[in-house]
Amino acid sequence: MNLAVSASDRLVARTVPIDDPGDLIARLPHPAALAWVRHGEGIVGWGEAARVDLPGGPDRFDVAARWLRDRFGAASIDDEVGVPGSGPVAFGGFGFDPKSPDSVLIVPRRILGRRGGRAWLTTIGEDPGPPALPRPPRPPGRLTWSDGALNAPAWQGAVAAAVDRIRGGHLGKVVLARDLYAHAPEPIDARVLLARLAARFPGCYTYSCAGLVGATPELLIRRTGGEVASLVLAGTTARGTSPDDDARRAARLSSSPKDLEEHAYAAEMVRDALAPLCSQLTVPDRPQLLTLPNVMHLASPVRGRLDRERSVLDVLAALHPTPAVCGTPTGTALHLIRELEGMDRGRYAGPVGWVDARGDGEWGIALRCAQLEGTRARLFAGCGIVADSDPAAELAEAQTKFRAMQYALQG
Repeated sequence: MNLAVSASDRLVARTVPIDDPGDLIARLPHPAALAWVRHGEGIVGWGEAARVDLPGGPDRFDVAARWLRDRFGAASIDDEVGVPGSGPVAFGGFGFDPKSPDSVLIVPRRILGRRGGRAWLTTIGEDPGPPALPRPPRPPGRLTWSDGALNAPAWQGAVAAAVDRIRGGHLGKVVLARDLYAHAPEPIDARVLLARLAARFPGCYTYSCAGLVGATPELLIRRTGGEVASLVLAGTTARGTSPDDDARRAARLSSSPKDLEEHAYAAEMVRDALAPLCSQLTVPDRPQLLTLPNVMHLASPVRGRLDRERSVLDVLAALHPTPAVCGTPTGTALHLIRELEGMDRGRYAGPVGWVDARGDGEWGIALRCAQLEGTRARLFAGCGIVADSDPAAELAEAQTKFRAMQYALQG
């Protein structure tokens, strides 16, 4: 891949402070939306000043980092704000499987941001003037549904096969995913889904990049200067039908050997991946409970200090894939996923987020999402499988995880 930057390719970026823009998602001018928003703060973008579609391969994070260093290193940057997410930013998503040729970085022409009471607008290239809404976002209309690679019985069979491999001592855990298709009479507008997800799941990271739209509860890594943070999620139960039912489910989840084992695999891997990169690292001894509108998760917040200057993309390369989305041992689990799922996940369960010219950024795991292609949306949901997993219970959990995107599509 040619990474050289010609004079005509050099980015000219200017960031200025602005008054509070209000709802960031509502300011997106067209369906080709780029977004990363939580509790109303974050960044959104539109247009393409630069883009790279990366081939598959184990070095795709390194290739992406080199491409970005070349683009941002040669750029002319006038940034009057100077906070993470100001200046030129690349939104991106990486394929879950190293073999998947589905990774992308996009530097938008306009970026609108808000953080900690400050708001800004970044323009790359000539200022085209205030954006206009070519057409307001419209809900997708009446949907029809169809199975993806495996229908429900076949997927339960895949779970049973995975349990047999685990009990046979081949691996400790594997995460198996399902896909599901929604079909609309008109092209699906990402802005409608973003607005619904942000309103329903404000504590999640609502994102959109190259047609992949979702709201993930899982922060894979945040880099702010030398500080890094991660939120490990593994172990899930549906919300209860009443406060008492909620409390019972929370107690069961917090004491479930199966879910605690699944969570321990994920937390230990993140600790082991970050430890060589950090001079300080804090990992809790036991997970806490993260409660969302539709599910509860076991969660472990991890914090560290990098021992030298590294971009957030360098940290991503060390972390992905975690046992929370792949399994353990990683190579064995990945091979079993390829064998049993019957599909290419694309960017589902891969890193999704943004990186700026300082190397700061926030990246989540692309969960609770759908890949939009015209009138079609491909939804994904996955479950961690361990030795005592029950196929029927895992199917019910996957169906619960589909509901976030079903709500986003149907309202």
